[in-house]
Amino acid sequence: MLLAVLFSNSEGNILIERFHGVPAEERLHWRTFLVKLGADNLKGAKSEELFVASHKSVYIVYTMLGDVCIYVVGKDEYDELALAEVIFVITSSVKDVCGKPPTERLFLDKYGKICLCLDEIVWKGMLENTDKDRIRRLIRLKPPTDI
Repeated sequence: MLLAVLFSNSEGNILIERFHGVPAEERLHWRTFLVKLGADNLKGAKSEELFVASHKSVYIVYTMLGDVCIYVVGKDEYDELALAEVIFVITSSVKDVCGKPPTERLFLDKYGKICLCLDEIVWKGMLENTDKDRIRRLIRLKPPTDI
């Protein structure tokens, strides 16, 4: 299961978070842990360079994309290789929505579309869509037409 997808700025402020199957009382712990992990390791990292960690029986893959840090947390079948695929789909969709690796301002300007992308990529803790073109079609906000 994908336990969390979290976006933060370089100062550690949370921009978007999605938790699945994580009790409310544990979420603060995860936020704090992930932001500290990024602060310790992402300084000077290249854009889209993947970092891997594990905590308890959980895997974490994280990266920088422009000015934004992205963290994906999974367990069981979502090991570091599966999470690398998830984070690749997320980074390509964010770049597609923003047109380039985002600054924090551009990310916040495109917040709505990025949230729609996330909802299409991860649904109830499972990887749902990986095809960028399909995700782009699904987030257009147009009702389906009968052909």
